Amino acid sequence: MSAKEDLLRQAEEEFRALKAAVGGLDATRLTGVWLGTWSIKDILAHISGWHHELGPALERMARGEKPIPEGTSYEDVDAWNAKFAAAKKDAPVSEVLRELDASHEYFMAQAAKVPEERFVPGKTAYRIVDLNSAHHYKEHGDQIRTWRKTKGL
Repeated sequence: MSAKEDLLRQAEEEFRALKAAVGGLDATRLTGVWLGTWSIKDILAHISGWHHELGPALERMARGEKPIPEGTSYEDVDAWNAKFAAAKKDAPVSEVLRELDASHEYFMAQAAKVPEERFVPGKTAYRIVDLNSAHHYKEHGDQIRTWRKTKGL
């Protein structure tokens, strides 16, 4: 299995695990703040935000272009995270859940278009996909599973 195939497979597995981690929780549980100032809804909204922000980077890579536009910086990750969560603050939980599914599908479709040779572990395409799918889903899925365990859920 190639690095690309393995990464995309891992991303799908971790996405299913993330969805399972939030499965069965009602709107009250999904909107209750417990991770600093964030709820599960906020976590999911920020994941979707990264999909929408970096999906176009993958589109550009697939065309052989530079992934990140000149003048764009992702160094202040916390500011980006806050921006993405704030954008969905007033959205209903059902919308955020639908958006997570749609944004994941979009992001993975763009990742699939990037040529195989661009998926070298540690290099740009690999990092963009890993950090915004498999790694990201696992990080937050683990947090949610731990929270559920402490709540007896």
